[in-house]
Amino acid sequence: MRIRYKKWARPELEASPFYIEEPEKIKGKWKEQFVKSNQPLHLELGCGKGQFIAQLAVENQGTNYIAIDLVDAMLGLAKRKIEQTYQEANINPENILITRFDIERISLILEKQDEIERIYINFCNPWPRGKHRKKRLTHTRQLEKYKEFLKENGEIYFKTDDDELFEASLQYFEESGFEILKKTNDLHQEPIFEKNIETEHEKMFSEEGIKIKACIAKRREN
Repeated sequence: MRIRYKKWARPELEASPFYIEEPEKIKGKWKEQFVKSNQPLHLELGCGKGQFIAQLAVENQGTNYIAIDLVDAMLGLAKRKIEQTYQEANINPENILITRFDIERISLILEKQDEIERIYINFCNPWPRGKHRKKRLTHTRQLEKYKEFLKENGEIYFKTDDDELFEASLQYFEESGFEILKKTNDLHQEPIFEKNIETEHEKMFSEEGIKIKACIAKRREN
């Protein structure tokens, strides 16, 4: 998603208590950054404007969350959405951290000691052209990187509107040693999550009559 430059985003992010400016410096130490460091740690890759992660985190205070995006403007909007959602719930945002980073280089900021238990990938770029497919967040090249910090039996929750990306991703998961626990070609008619929180893209695609594809993939034990 392209978004216009927002001059306020960088200053607001730097002033936010739940923004991490240099994530490389806390590789292996993410749990220590939270008030309740003993809670399970989940990760969203490509958080966009933050609607999904804000609602998810505020409803699940017993879990800590990290949300990553590459664009300052997008992350600035996510930061504001998180603040609004927590304020409406009268809760301090102590179980969520956001950071700006290139997901293709995620091995530079996360490792085994971080013990990520779940990864969320929602409506990522499908990169339909053949030479670009390795950029997909569900490509085997990326999945191998996630296995460096995703706990054994950890899960990936994936949603997309793109049929080709979904079918390819199921294959990527299998090739990387993940077990497909659940899958659906129409999430809104065949729920596979305990509760489905809609993203901005999901709402838009659903209103256009596009079916949402989804799956839960589990990392097998070594």
